Parts: sequence; structure tokens; C-alpha cells
Amino acid sequence: MHTDLSPHLHGEQCNDLIKILRDCHAEHPFGKFIGFCNGADSAMTRCLKEERLKRRQRNYEKSMETKRKLQHLFEQERKHSQNNTNS
Repeated sequence: MHTDLSPHLHGEQCNDLIKILRDCHAEHPFGKFIGFCNGADSAMTRCLKEERLKRRQRNYEKSMETKRKLQHLFEQERKHSQNNTNS
């Protein structure tokens, strides 16, 4: 089972591979059950995996940046609180 294959979720390269696989399934309705379209399926799966890994890395980097910003804000708030209690 594949992830959602909607065109708006994927890049141009993967969308081309998805179209090739769908065309293969349409042209060979019985052949798809015996592996006729396995090459197209494998290429599409590799492309989807590559996209997923890139998205995962971007999300990780974004979360680390958010974490750094929050830590900086907490440090500022802690310093501000300490200055107000010492005054």
C-alpha cells in the first residue's frame, strides 16, 4: 500500500512516475497482478521514499530551530525574573 498519491502532495518527478504506474495498470488490468508493472512501482516507491526522507529532514531542522528559539526565550525570561526578584 502506498501513501496518498494525490498530485498536490508530490513533486513533478514522482507525479510523472505515479502517472506511468497508473497508465501501466490501466493498459494491463490483469498483468498488474502478475508483476507486469513492478518496475514502475519500484521506481515510484523509491521516489516517494526520497521525498519522505527529505521532508523528514526539513521537519527535523525546523523543529530544532524552534527549540533553539524557545530555549533563548526561556533564558531571557529567567534572567528577567531574576533581575526583578533581586531588585
